[in-house]
Amino acid sequence: MRLKFLVITLFTCLIGFAQGTGTVTGNVTDLDANGETLPFATVSVKGTTINTSTDIDGNYTLTVPAGEHTVVFSFLGYMDKSATVKVAAGETVTLNQQLKSDSVQMDEVIIEKVMAREKETALLQVQKDAIEIKQNIGAQELSRKGIGDVATAVAKTSGISKQEGSNNVYVRGLGDRYNSTTINGLPIPSNDPEKKNIFLDIFTTDIVDYISIDKVYSTRIFGDFAGGNVDIISKEYRGDGMLEVSVGSKVNTNALNKSDKFFLQDGPGKMGFTNYDYSKDALTSYTFDNKLNPQKQSVAPYNFGFKAGDAFNIGEQGRLSLFGTANFSNGYEQREGDNRSVSAQGAPLKSFYQERFQYNTNTTGMLNAAYRINDKNKLSYNFLFVNTSDQTRDTYTGFLRDVAEDGGTVLRSTYTKNTLMINQLLGNHKIDSLTTVDWGTSFNTVTSDMPDRTQNIIKNVPGSFPVIAQNSATDNHRYFQNLKEHELAANISATRKFGQTEDGLTRGSVTAGYAGRFKKRDFEAIQFNYNHDATIRNATPIDLNNLDAFYNPTNFANGFYSITAYAGMTPQTYSGEQNIHAGYVNADYKLTEKLTASLGLRYEKVEQIVDWVTQFDTDGGTNTMDRNEFLPNLIVKYELNDKQNLRFAASKTYTLPQFKERSPFIYEDVNEIKYGNQFLYSSQDYNIDLKWEYFPKNDELISATLFGKMIVDPIAEVNVASSTNDISWVNIGDKGTAVGVEVEIKKNLFTFDSEFTNKISAGLNVAYMKTKQDIDREKVLEETNGTFNLNINDSSSAFTGASDLLLNADISYSKDWDADKGFTATLMYSQYSDRLYALGIEGKGNQVDKGMGALDMVLKTRLGRHIGIDVVGRNLLNPEFERIQENAGGHVPVVTFKRGAYIGLGVTYKL
Repeated sequence: MRLKFLVITLFTCLIGFAQGTGTVTGNVTDLDANGETLPFATVSVKGTTINTSTDIDGNYTLTVPAGEHTVVFSFLGYMDKSATVKVAAGETVTLNQQLKSDSVQMDEVIIEKVMAREKETALLQVQKDAIEIKQNIGAQELSRKGIGDVATAVAKTSGISKQEGSNNVYVRGLGDRYNSTTINGLPIPSNDPEKKNIFLDIFTTDIVDYISIDKVYSTRIFGDFAGGNVDIISKEYRGDGMLEVSVGSKVNTNALNKSDKFFLQDGPGKMGFTNYDYSKDALTSYTFDNKLNPQKQSVAPYNFGFKAGDAFNIGEQGRLSLFGTANFSNGYEQREGDNRSVSAQGAPLKSFYQERFQYNTNTTGMLNAAYRINDKNKLSYNFLFVNTSDQTRDTYTGFLRDVAEDGGTVLRSTYTKNTLMINQLLGNHKIDSLTTVDWGTSFNTVTSDMPDRTQNIIKNVPGSFPVIAQNSATDNHRYFQNLKEHELAANISATRKFGQTEDGLTRGSVTAGYAGRFKKRDFEAIQFNYNHDATIRNATPIDLNNLDAFYNPTNFANGFYSITAYAGMTPQTYSGEQNIHAGYVNADYKLTEKLTASLGLRYEKVEQIVDWVTQFDTDGGTNTMDRNEFLPNLIVKYELNDKQNLRFAASKTYTLPQFKERSPFIYEDVNEIKYGNQFLYSSQDYNIDLKWEYFPKNDELISATLFGKMIVDPIAEVNVASSTNDISWVNIGDKGTAVGVEVEIKKNLFTFDSEFTNKISAGLNVAYMKTKQDIDREKVLEETNGTFNLNINDSSSAFTGASDLLLNADISYSKDWDADKGFTATLMYSQYSDRLYALGIEGKGNQVDKGMGALDMVLKTRLGRHIGIDVVGRNLLNPEFERIQENAGGHVPVVTFKRGAYIGLGVTYKL
């Protein structure tokens, strides 16, 4: 039968081509989703091997023999559709088609109301067909799991975890420095002077079409990569007019229980846009804007937002699509527990009971304008605005050696405001049937302000009243810092297909391109320290809730205290400039019907310049690093059958130090002091992956991946031997390694007979890994000219932040009563095992975060075409976070707290 089919096909094609050929072109769309396009749909000519796939905009083109043909349109999760078309030699015929979901039996096209790129089935199809090894999580899955931000979404994928109490995301045991973040393939800056990547939790999922996670390097990605690249693909509207409004609230049970005692510092506003600065005469008069007395807050969390989109035809071929969204949310949180610093014998150096009250806001706005000029040219503009604020008031009560040995209290209030603006212009052009050109450029700015962080220490005096404590000038202070960064990025690439076969398909393609990114950062900070008159200080009783009674213009004028800074009114500063020029070439070729290979080479010219003036180097200094990086990569895909793939990948990359890590700038926290290392240099990374994947059905996946990484001259954050146990960054040893296995399963457990969706599905991903890095004290001493002495207990360790075991599991029940009414319930559980937080020094044990789990539940209902109601529960088990110090004499808890559970309710109205 197969031979007969091939003979007929060949005979038909020979006759057709002898008579000449014509062209069938068109667009495949989603009718119920207001005409949204279906990318990656299959279009084929019945009875032949002629076929193609629609592009990202749902467009397709077929070259066919002259005559009458039946064209078949198909897409996973949708019913096939066929149409007859007659084409004359040299003629171009337009044939558009609409598809409907195979779960809806109606004459008209009715499908799920989600964009195709958001659908789990479409993204699995992309994963299956792609040569590259990647994972995608789309808006449909994000909605089903009730995920509200990108950080949480990323942490739900295999081999990725988020560190408790921080914004650090770890990919295969590798932290911030080894990862990268892009939006629509273009890089974005960080909003934290210590971090390489922007905090992913500032991005709400309302702006997301889907998230693509690359754990395997390819030439299109900048080479500063070893763990993973998170690419956020922003929404683009493809249908007719829509408007959606949502309101809701999410409460933290801890904050709710302490609502009558919820106090924050004076100054910041409720919307998160407040900013202020210090006076020019701050050293000669007491002129600070904000009071030190805490302010009572009403715990009233809420969120609201809207989405709107429309599309307009322009001329005969043009179409302009517009999409906009704006959202605001706030949250109140509270936690309390132990916070200690202990010696190797377990004796307390600092022993506190910490209570934190926290308020945060997030304001997000996005505009997307996509102009499809014709079927060969498209332009897109994206604007994204994000403003976040975080306000914390910490109270540390207990023992502080040499400062408050009879007990005391440290009060620290911090307000941080981050503003990000992203502008992107993207273009896609089809020069001819074999050649395409893609380009993009972006200009991004970020400002991060920490205005008026305050710290005060009050000690208990036996038999007397509490007084201000002072052991050093920095014990009581007000601190201001500001970061400004802008980055220009651009890329352009041309792809040419080759090896055309008789049926119009091609066996390979070559892509050549250029990419550049040019970043400039300016950072400054100044700290105003209170120097107290010892006699007055010890004779003045202090009320913790009325510090303004002591710190005020009158007492300053009367000499109760003076105000000093490290260099008068001159702030500490550092500036960084990073320029990267890259050229690359990549070839994909289908060696056989089952074997495809992709081979690429990228060259990057890297220049990083850091200038500083700090308290360690008041004369200032400059540090320049120049690198030439050659980055090869290979990806091989073997199709075992139509449902199984075997993939192999190998690559070389590098890891750059960050600006602040190479600047001798000091940052003081309550329990630690950090400063930079000007001798720091980049690491070289070697990566290898082997992956098997099986797609039983269009919405199911079973996969297993083996991976290994070797990092030469790894960079690590370490305690430096000193009287204050300062923290810095060093190239800690000759090499580090990470090896592991990842398993992922997406499976429909039960599908019930029904005209509409009625099924139980489940997902599981597990990662098990082992990491190891050399610790070479002599290497560090030699490379830092004797500046950094590591008195670390061991000669090797695991990577900090890396858990041996990561697990995510979910189970969902979905039931639709008709096309507009439905219900989804999802239960999710995540678990990580113990992970190293900090290496022990001078006989102290390593600090380890004990493993813990989290249980979440999401209930989503559609009550009709217009109204939806969601109920979300996070961290329902509310386990205790515990960090221990593994001393030889026994384990000592150093940090403990419970986050509390989060309960949310949301209502959505669609016009």
